[in-house]
Formats: sequence, C-alpha cells, structure tokens
Amino acid sequence: MTPFLKLRRRALQAAIGAARLDALLVTRLPNWYYLTGFTGESGALIVGARTRPVLVTDGRFTVQARGETAGVRILLQAGGLLESTGQTLREHKFRTVGFDPQQISVAQLKGLRKASGPRVRWVPAPGLVESLRMTKDASEIAQMRKAALLADELEAHAAKLLKPGLREFEVAAEIEYQMRKRGAYGPAFETIVASGPRGALPHARPTARRLRKNELVVLDLGAILGHYCSDITRTFFLGRAPARIRGWYRAVQEAQAAAVAAVKPGASCAEVDAAARDVLADQRLGKYFVHSTGHGLGIEVHEDPRVAKGQPRQLEPGNVVTIEPGVYVEGVGGIRIEDDVVVHAGRAEVLTRFTRDLIEI
Repeated sequence: MTPFLKLRRRALQAAIGAARLDALLVTRLPNWYYLTGFTGESGALIVGARTRPVLVTDGRFTVQARGETAGVRILLQAGGLLESTGQTLREHKFRTVGFDPQQISVAQLKGLRKASGPRVRWVPAPGLVESLRMTKDASEIAQMRKAALLADELEAHAAKLLKPGLREFEVAAEIEYQMRKRGAYGPAFETIVASGPRGALPHARPTARRLRKNELVVLDLGAILGHYCSDITRTFFLGRAPARIRGWYRAVQEAQAAAVAAVKPGASCAEVDAAARDVLADQRLGKYFVHSTGHGLGIEVHEDPRVAKGQPRQLEPGNVVTIEPGVYVEGVGGIRIEDDVVVHAGRAEVLTRFTRDLIEI
C-alpha cells in the first residue's frame, strides 16, 4: 500500500469519527480508487472508524481487487450487492452508518436498511470523501502535471490539423485517437469542437458541420492519464481575424489572466470568479459570459471547489481548479481560454501551458 492511500484512509477515519459514525459506506468508483486503488466497476466499500476497510464485490472483480489493493479485506458478495453489504454491516456490529444521499437512491437505501436490520441506523453524511479529494497530495499533483502536458501536446497537434473542409467530428476523432495513442485511458469528457456560430454553445457536441474559412473554432479537450484528468480550451480562427474578434479575444485573455492572478490560498472562489467577470464587464462583454469561471479537477473532470459567483469557499494549497472565462455571441461564435491551476502556499502553478495567444490558421 502506498503511503498516500494509508494517509487518505486515516483522514477519512478521522472524519468518520468526528461525525460520530461507526462506519461510512462508499459507493462510487472514483472514491474507491482514491481510498484503495481499486478500479472495478461494481462494489461497496465499508470504512469503519477504527477497523480495516472491507470491499464487497462480485466474482468478476475479486482477483482484480486483491491485485490492486492492500490493507483491505476483499469479500465476495453472496447474492445481491445490497444484501451482502447489509449482512457485512450486521456482522461487524456497526450501529451508526453514514451514507451519501447524493449517491444512493431511495430504493437502494430501503434495500440496505432491510438487509442490515433494525439495529443499524443510517445517517446522511454527504461529501466526506469528496472533501478530502479537493486537496491533492504530491503524487496526485505530479500525475496531473503529466495529464496537462498531454493536453498541451494535443492542442498543438490540433493546431496543425485544423483547416477548412474538415468536419467537427473528424477533428474530435483524431484528437481522441492521438490521446489514446499517447498513453491516455481516454477522454475526460466528450471532446468539444465547435466551429462558427456553434461556438456560441459552451458545451457544443461535435457534429458533421464542416470547418469554414473566416470562422472561430473552440477546441475543449481533456485526457485521463494515470486516473487523473486534464482540461484545456483554446480558440482558433481560420483566416485573418477581424478587429472585432481580436478585441473580444484580448478581453477574454485579460479576464483569464486576472482570474489566474487571483488564485492563491485564502482567496474565495467568488473572488476569483469576480476577477474574470469584472474585466469582461469593463469591456461591455459581461452579458456574453454565461457560465462560471471554473471548477475543481482531479480523478473526475468536475469536482469541488466551484469557482463561481456566490461561492464563499476559500482556496487552499492542494486545490486544483480550471480557469476558463469566455464570451459567446449568438450567430457569430465563442471564445474561451481554459487552463488547469494548482494552488500552492503563496503561489499558483499553471499546469497547461500551450500558447494563449490567438492562433490564426
């Protein structure tokens, strides 16, 4: 077992104890991986406040679980997962068990209550693992640097690939092929290639539309490398950009730089968001910035903390967030610049480094 996994489990056990629980039921794959290294698709992890963790899974994954974990009891489920999990809780004589109500359905909770018996009291305990995952340790940050470097390489490859006549989904397919060829597990999300007016859709999916000369192209991609995500957006122009587009681009560039400069320990997520939003408002582009400035990044592409209006959470060393302001003008297109940023004590580290200048092709 790596020392990082051991430290994570100890931190969770402390949180379980602080919440006055005997145990926590962990039901999401990203959280299993974070705590144990297990990457199987089915199971339930029981973490006791003072006992060895138990992973309940079926016969498809028991060999895998033994190979991927250490310090975890692997239990082959007998019958259904809920029944086996409830029986295990009963055998361990846990009385107060926490669960995340955002991750367990009403029907699943009903089944767990039935299987565990009347002596087990189920207590909502949302976000205990996710709150730990917000602060990345040295091993996680090292892996995210590698994922960001791959994202940079893919943007550079795309810059050479883009030309009028290509279909959006052809560009996306080539990027995702290169991603896997260079060692990624796959995309962190469906690659966004949004050309011309479609760029005004912040989460546009690639279509059969052909790239055309004298149009903007928004390219948003992310790779999963070593179980950790990267997320980068750059905007290109096919041809010589007119003055209006150049002006918009400079405004987004300045907004992103202002928000990155605001990333530091103790700054609230709302303050970072405002740094970007104020620049665009000064340029009379505020109404075209229609989403939050960023989000947490890690094992999943969207994690806490949220960098948005009204978010009082203060940034801490170890947080990794995206900074991605943009403007979206219906009928014309969109401009977004996105980078991945690590919060360190006294400074911020920008992981993605591909040029932020407007590239005209």
